[in-house]
Formats: sequence, C-alpha cells, structure tokens
Amino acid sequence: MSTPSARPIPEVSPALAPYFAAARAGRLVVQRCTGCGALRFPPRELCSVCLATEAAWQEVSGRGEIFSYYVMHQIYHPGFAAEVPYAVVVVKLEEGPKLTSNVVDCPLDEIAIGMPVEVVFEELSPEVTLPKFRRRAR
Repeated sequence: MSTPSARPIPEVSPALAPYFAAARAGRLVVQRCTGCGALRFPPRELCSVCLATEAAWQEVSGRGEIFSYYVMHQIYHPGFAAEVPYAVVVVKLEEGPKLTSNVVDCPLDEIAIGMPVEVVFEELSPEVTLPKFRRRAR
C-alpha cells in the first residue's frame, strides 16, 4: 500500500525571502525599481524599463483580474493527484505586475478571463505561505 506524496513546497531563496516573509504576515509584495518606480514580479536584478539594479519591496492591494488560465487535467506531480483537475491562473494585479497562482473557492467552469479576484493566503509550512486568489465582486 502506498502513501500519497506530499505537495511540493517552494524553496525560500534569498531573492524571494522578503516575498515569503510578507506572505506569512498576510501581505502581498512585489519589487519596485528605485530608479524609475516600475513594479515587477518575479524579482530580478535588473529593471527591464530603466536597467537600474536597485529595487525595494512594496506592498500591493492584492486585487486584480484573471489574465490567463489553464485547467490541469493530468497529474504532473503525485502531490497534486487529489486536486486534479485544478486551475493555474495568471493574475494581473491592479498595480500592473502579473503573478502565477491558483483560484480557490470557485468552480472551474466559472473561472474566466477578466474575472475580478483578491488575494488570500495558504500556509504550507511554518516558512512558506502562498498567495492564492478568490473571486471578488466588481
């Protein structure tokens, strides 16, 4: 008899440590270029707008809309077997950056491009809390 595999937990790299610390506190943050103010996610060493190398973390509203999505029907990792089918979404935040995540508490057939969403947080371990999204009223 086999036991189900655990869901994989993201590694908290030095570059993402501020992001995960904020998520544990129930806040969503993205990088802001200190040169031009452009917001970006995922974090990177170079601003794609002005090429500056300095950035700071800025809290964002957590509101946005579904920009794109895909419903996973195949089991690519045994840790997600019990969740298939599930949706992987790209959320465009009101502030502009896009995040890849999941939608919770919403039937798959109701997910749509442009659907307004807001952030919620799911604790996976004492170190890792992930931002997920739920439908919100317009």
